[in-house]
Amino acid sequence: MPNYRFQVKSQDGKIQSGTMAADSASAAAAILRNQGVHVMAVDQDKGGKGTGSKFADFLAAANSSKATQKHVLDFTTQLSVMIRAGINLRAALDGIADQTDHRTFKKVIESLKADVESGKQFSDALARYPKLFGPLYINMVRASEMSGSFSEMLDRIGGYIAQQIETKKMVIGASIYPAIIGGMAVTVTVFLLTFVLPKFYTIFEGKEDVLPWATNFLMMLSKTLTDQWPFLLGGVVVVGGSVFAFIKTELGSFWVDKLKLTIPVLRSMFRSLYITRSLQTMGQLINAGVPMLDTLTITSEISGNKIYEGMWRKVHNSVKQGRKIAEPLQKDAILPKAVIQMISAGEESGKLGEVLDEISVFYAKQLKDHIRAVTGMIEPIMIILMGSIVGFIAMAIILPIFKMSQLVS
Repeated sequence: MPNYRFQVKSQDGKIQSGTMAADSASAAAAILRNQGVHVMAVDQDKGGKGTGSKFADFLAAANSSKATQKHVLDFTTQLSVMIRAGINLRAALDGIADQTDHRTFKKVIESLKADVESGKQFSDALARYPKLFGPLYINMVRASEMSGSFSEMLDRIGGYIAQQIETKKMVIGASIYPAIIGGMAVTVTVFLLTFVLPKFYTIFEGKEDVLPWATNFLMMLSKTLTDQWPFLLGGVVVVGGSVFAFIKTELGSFWVDKLKLTIPVLRSMFRSLYITRSLQTMGQLINAGVPMLDTLTITSEISGNKIYEGMWRKVHNSVKQGRKIAEPLQKDAILPKAVIQMISAGEESGKLGEVLDEISVFYAKQLKDHIRAVTGMIEPIMIILMGSIVGFIAMAIILPIFKMSQLVS
C-alpha cells in the first residue's frame, strides 16, 4: 500500500502535514475528511520506493510512444474520482502524474499542472493539446467551469470517450478478418504463380496450342511476375503511394468518404457510425451548456466524414441566420426522416439534448448489429473468393496434365 503526504487545516485553523498509507489519493482524502479536517493537498510519497522504483523508472523511460485516447480516458476517470473526493485540481493532477507510467502522457499532465498553478483555467491548459483532448473535451470542461459541475462533467466526458473507443474497436475488429483473408489470398496466389507454376514450364512448353486458355493465361502471368518483378514491385509502390497521397488531399478524402456511403455491404454500417458519432457529440455538448453555434462547429469536426461535415456546416450557417436545426436537415437525404422529425420535436419541446442522446443510443445498437451483419457476410465471401482463386490455379495446372496422361495411355 503506497504512502501519501497530506496537508490539512484543522477546525481551529491550524495547518498540519504528515504521511499515511492508503489505497489511493482519493481514499486518503476520504479518511482525512472523516477526521473532521479540511484537506488541502494529498500527494504520493516518493520516498522509500527502493529498487522497484528504479525498475519502474526504466519502464517509464522506455515507454515514450504516442499518448492515446485510452490514456485520456484513464486520466479523466481518475480526475473525476479525485475531484469528487474533495481533492483540489492541482493536487489531483500531481497525484495522477505520479501514478502515470507513460512518459509522454506524464509530461502532458505535468504541463497541465504547471498551467493551473500559474493561474490558467483548466480548459485553457487543455487547449494546448487539441489533438489529444479534442474540441469536445475542451469545450465541455469550459462549460463546467462556468456552471460549477466539474466532476459530473468529467464523468460525462469519460462515458463519451469510452463509447467512442468501443465503437472504434468494433469497426477495426470487423475489418481485421477480411484484411487477413485478403492478404492470405494475395500471398498464396503470388506463391503459386512464382514458385509452383514455373516447375511445370518444361511440361507445358511447346504445347501452348492445345493447352486450355486458363493455363496459357497463368503461364503468361507467371512469366511476367518472375521476369519483371522489380518493375512490377516498383509500379505497385508508385501506384500505392500515389493513391495514399491522393487520399490525404481534400478531394481524395471526400471521394473516399463518399465511397464509404455507397458500397452496398458497408454503407449501412458507416451510416450508423457517423449518425451515432454526430448525434452523441451534439447531445453531450448541448447538455453541457455549450452554445449551439459552437456545438454545431464541433459536431462537424468530429463527424468523421466529409459528407456529414458539410451537412453540419450547412446547419451551422442556417442556425446562424436564425433558422431551426431541422430546416436544413430536411433538404439533405443523409439523415433518416424519422431522425429529423425527432430533432424537430426536441427543438420544439426544449429537450433537444435528451432526444439526441436517445437517438444516438438507438443508432449505437444499430451499429453493433450492422457490424455483426457485415462481418457475417464478409467472412464467407472472402473464403469463397480465396477458394475460387486457388481452385482456378490448381485446375489450370492439373487439367492439362490429366488430359496429357489420357493421351499417353
